[in-house]
Amino acid sequence: MFRRAAVSLARAAPRRPLSTMATESQSQTPVEDTIRQKITAALQPTTFEIYNDSHLHAHHKAMEGSTSRETHFRLVITSSAFRSKMQPARHRLIYSLLKDEMAKEGGIHALQLRTMTPEEEEKRKQAEATA
Repeated sequence: MFRRAAVSLARAAPRRPLSTMATESQSQTPVEDTIRQKITAALQPTTFEIYNDSHLHAHHKAMEGSTSRETHFRLVITSSAFRSKMQPARHRLIYSLLKDEMAKEGGIHALQLRTMTPEEEEKRKQAEATA
């Protein structure tokens, strides 16, 4: 099951998270929902993409016996909160926001981060357009 959820705050119309569309009473992706809520509240990102790659790692020895389907995530975050911070400081900030989800049994096992300022994202987009 490949899930990709992207939030762009530049859009005019608000969107409901994909995970709440399936069932209103109980989310099928509580860890992903928590990641989205914490990152959005703390960093107010202009771009925020969550990739749940857990299904790609379910066969690994470390995942043997795990009942969680939410263990491996890739996050792409663009936020002005990253200005004047080097990559290690940005990553520490994310880890501190998600420390409870990383510490609990069946929580986040692996977290891949790509963090950018709005200026860095614009520069990346321009480079891709000319390539």
